[in-house]
Amino acid sequence: MEERLKSLMQDLGNAINESLSDSERIAEAIGEIKRAGYDVFLVLEATIGFNKRENDDTDDEEPLAEPQEIETNGKVRFTTQDQRFLKALRIAVDEEA
Repeated sequence: MEERLKSLMQDLGNAINESLSDSERIAEAIGEIKRAGYDVFLVLEATIGFNKRENDDTDDEEPLAEPQEIETNGKVRFTTQDQRFLKALRIAVDEEA
């Protein structure tokens, strides 16, 4: 993995951690649980995906596509990335062969 990407990912992790640590709302909620006589263990799992863009020009963003109606036969195919995302959300998908 590129060193620059590793550095950016570390920065993102640090920013998320700092945001949680600095959150008064989270601190208040944890305090309420502790005052109720419980110990608190907070474990968060984040799934962060990224893809290298073909074009690095970030100034020229493409406009959003207009919504379109699509007719289907009622069957949906999920990519591996779709399946990982749904699994991360704890959504089970029954796929027919």
